[in-house]
This record gives sequence, structure tokens and C-alpha cells, in this order.
Amino acid sequence: MRYVIVRDDDTNAFTPVHCLERLYRPFLEYGLPVNLAVIPEVATEARMANGRLEGFLVHRNGATAPRMPIAANQSLVNYLSDNPGYRLAQHGCHHDYLEFDSLDRGEIVRRLERGAERLLEAGFSRSETFVAPYDKLSRVSLREVAGRFRVLSTGWFELRRLPCSWWPKYVFKKLRHKSHWRKGQLLLLSHPGCLLSCHRVYNTMMSGIVHQLQYNQLTVLVTHWWEYFRDEKPDHDFIAFLHETARYIAHNAELKALSFSDLLTGQFPLN
Repeated sequence: MRYVIVRDDDTNAFTPVHCLERLYRPFLEYGLPVNLAVIPEVATEARMANGRLEGFLVHRNGATAPRMPIAANQSLVNYLSDNPGYRLAQHGCHHDYLEFDSLDRGEIVRRLERGAERLLEAGFSRSETFVAPYDKLSRVSLREVAGRFRVLSTGWFELRRLPCSWWPKYVFKKLRHKSHWRKGQLLLLSHPGCLLSCHRVYNTMMSGIVHQLQYNQLTVLVTHWWEYFRDEKPDHDFIAFLHETARYIAHNAELKALSFSDLLTGQFPLN
């Protein structure tokens, strides 16, 4: 048996319910968990490295407050609460650019705690999974995340960013050519890039996804909801491809979709 975790990033206070419903109703009907990395208190001027406004703010509709907590979108909160197939992970705090690639421990702690508080205020349970914006964490952030969460999902790990005491475990993982590893109570998961992306060639995406699902015992499959609705217009071909991916997962007897929290039960081995 092989396993897949579907991780969708950047749900926030400005995410319309109809976007998630359009994308993930087939997953929910198949009984496939959808792991949403939720921004607890999104920065309304969050920008990419090139200065462009982040795509997940496409529906901010002229909001002028510097930040908006997830609880401000009660319709979204109700929708997520009413559909338990969605599993929530804490996605940073404000999603400022590289907000956890910092050595300022006080600021890191503030953001981790504020993010957790904002999710609790919305009525959600405290998340045991953390996803850093842009998959970037400093060694200070890694230490603080390890003390608060049980799962870290990121793109890759670099020796120079790890606390020195983590190096032996990391080197052992590299020597064994493993994608995932453990440090204390923390499971550290890597992923093979954003395989479900509007920046890829659609007619070749499935072959890449199938290869990863067949090659790895556990694959974290990452996508971003807003890429399916660029410029507030649905990309019908991309959406259809996402639904094809759901069918492939649901109808493959050798494949099982998991939530991050499923990994904490000890029933599913890590490669």
C-alpha cells in the first residue's frame, strides 16, 4: 500500500466558499481527506519576491485593514466546520514574505502563538501540523515549531538551516535516501514540489503525479486553490485535471489518501 496527502495552501479570510466547494466536492464525496494549510491572520498586502500581490488575495475586495483573521469570514468557517473531510494545518501566521526565515526568536514565537490563537478564536481545534509560507524556516523557527507541533510539512531540508543537534538524524536520512524523518516528537515531511500547478503543462502533469505516487511510500501532493481561479476566472481545464486526480486516487486500490493527523496514529509507516 502507498499513501498520499493532498495539501492545499493559502486558505484565508478572503477565500470564497464556492472556490473550495468547486475544487474539492469530488474529494469529499470519495471520502478523501483534504488538508488545507490555513493562514490564520492574513496580511492584506502580502506580496511575492517580485513585489506583486499574492494570488490568494484576489478576492480581498478593497479591504484596508492591515490583517484579517480567518474568523472574519464566518461563511468560510461554517463551511469548513460542516465538512469534516477538510483537515486544517496552521500555515504561518500572516503569510508575509518568508516570515519564518528569521533568527528573531521573539518574533517567531509571537507569530506561532498568534496564529494558533486566531485558529482557536474561529472555533477550530489547535492544529498539530505546521506549514511555513514558501516552505522556508530558519533553525530558530524549526526549534520553536518542534516544541509546538507534531508534523512539519515543507518542501525540503537544508543542513545549514537545521539546529546542529538535528544534524545526525538528517545525515542518516540522507544516507538512506528517505524523504521523511523524525526528530523527537516531530515528523518532518518533504514533498516533490507543487505537482498540481497552473505553471505546469497540463497534459503531462498526470504522468509526473503517477510517477511520484508509485515511487514513494508516502507522497505529499501540494497545490494552491487560487491558481484554479486566476484573475477571478475559473480555469476549467485545470479544475477538470484536479478532479481526474481525485478519481485516480479514489479508484486505485493500492493507494490510500491520509490526513496529516493520520500519521500520528502509528498505523502508517514513513519511507
